[in-house]
Amino acid sequence: QVQLVQSGGGLVQPGGSLRLSCAASGNFFGVMGWFRQVPGKEREFVAWITSGGSTTYADSVKGRFTISGDNAKNAVYLQMNNLKPEDTAVYYCNIRTTSGSDYWGQGTQVAVSS
Repeated sequence: QVQLVQSGGGLVQPGGSLRLSCAASGNFFGVMGWFRQVPGKEREFVAWITSGGSTTYADSVKGRFTISGDNAKNAVYLQMNNLKPEDTAVYYCNIRTTSGSDYWGQGTQVAVSS
């Protein structure tokens, strides 16, 4: 059974930075990444990284967010710079396996406000 445990997040002023971390336990083959969700809206994709280090970003975060991974630790990180109020959301760590299954972290709140 795959389990994900997240850390990081919090309140930051516009233009500030935060770093999210996620550690996975269990065996899997797939990609790791991050999604986010605001109340009343669907969960949206933020970024993915493959085990080979290839990355994909949502247009809304390109140039501001950086995803990285540590294969030895089964961990993924999201460095968020130049945060904007519209980045406010609950952020979820995700694993999508090669068989198409999704696993989710517990979610962590990111709030960007002055």
